[in-house]
Amino acid sequence: QVQLVESGGGLVQAGGSLRLSCAASGRTFSNNARGWFRQAPGKERDFVAAISGSDITTSYADSVKGRFTISRDNAKSTLYLQMNSLKPEDTAVYYCAAASKLYRYSDSQRSEFYEYWGQGTQVTVSS
Repeated sequence: QVQLVESGGGLVQAGGSLRLSCAASGRTFSNNARGWFRQAPGKERDFVAAISGSDITTSYADSVKGRFTISRDNAKSTLYLQMNSLKPEDTAVYYCAAASKLYRYSDSQRSEFYEYWGQGTQVTVSS
């Protein structure tokens, strides 16, 4: 059974940093696309970042470019999201996702592209 487990969320002041982790178990996603999404209260789940299996190609939402960095350690089956210069509007539940497919730039920004999801971790940025 595939499981994705996020950790690293919490409460931070504006301008601060957090690092989210997402550990996968039950199968390997070394060659497959993985991503991060977020959902604020009363809003839809939005794309944050995605990464190819080779760790060469990444993509980001415009709202986080230059502040967030997605990375992965395939040996540990773990996905990361380094979040710097956090803003109150970054407050949301953050979800990691994994696909059974290879990375494709446009598709990887759509939640429908991913079959597997974590339970989410809360990130709260105070002003």
